[in-house]
Amino acid sequence: MTALARHLTRRSLFAALLLVGSGALLLPLAFGRMAEAQARDPIVARSVCDAQRLKARAASNPQLEIVVPPEFDRLFPTLEACESHDAAWDPAAPGHDQPIPFSHKHHSTAFGIDCMYCHTGADRSSAAGVPSVELCMGCHAHFPAEYDELEGIQILKQHWESGKAIEWKQLHRLPEHVKFQHQAHLRAGFDCQSCHGQVETMDKLHVTPDTKFWQYGLPTQKLEMGWCVMCHRDNGASQDCLTCHY
Repeated sequence: MTALARHLTRRSLFAALLLVGSGALLLPLAFGRMAEAQARDPIVARSVCDAQRLKARAASNPQLEIVVPPEFDRLFPTLEACESHDAAWDPAAPGHDQPIPFSHKHHSTAFGIDCMYCHTGADRSSAAGVPSVELCMGCHAHFPAEYDELEGIQILKQHWESGKAIEWKQLHRLPEHVKFQHQAHLRAGFDCQSCHGQVETMDKLHVTPDTKFWQYGLPTQKLEMGWCVMCHRDNGASQDCLTCHY
């Protein structure tokens, strides 16, 4: 092989290696651009609640591209209603899983519904009572049909149509030999939060922890006898056994 041929061969090999090397460098760049293009693809809403969440994200991030199909572009249910619905049915949150994801926070804080509107017996009976299906439907019968997207509303209306009562799970329960009168405590000036905690801030209702300590250091937790006795002692109420026991 002549010197010229050897020179041309070397140049060809160098060019080939350069081409391969350039391709190896450009390939990740090409894939990166493809991924970037895919990342810019608009996010499509798949429900009204999904649309509400995407709209909220887009409002805080104008670069986010979203697509809301006409059937999901609704005013109701609101973002707050969707979030409270999900939070009230979060299995990881403390408290019983109720048959309907009722949010005290949404109804008490967002709509300003007073405790006595739903728990009608609290100020006139020993038991506070729970709302009937009729009471719930007294409001929800007038809500836009779009709210039926929420599974909780679907379950409520199924109970209404079947005439079946909602089997709420009791959260605050005292022993059968203890008599507690809601109306007596309300008339004495205590509010619901004294025993139930800040229910107006809760999506999923749960027993709030509250430990009090006797003067000699022993603890007593909420709904235990010592917890009640200490409250009676601090507020000048009777500590006679027959006050609370049958």
